[in-house]
Amino acid sequence: MQAYCFKCRSKVEIKNPQNVTLKNGRPATRGVCPKCGTKVFRIGKS
Repeated sequence: MQAYCFKCRSKVEIKNPQNVTLKNGRPATRGVCPKCGTKVFRIGKS
């Protein structure tokens, strides 16, 4: 799964993805950028 890294300014493959649920019940995926180590986040089905 890919997410946008704001530090690299490009779409990257999520490293160490974790499925999370937001307060409103929507699913999301959280992980780390493999290039720079910044946290990346993607809302939606995983």
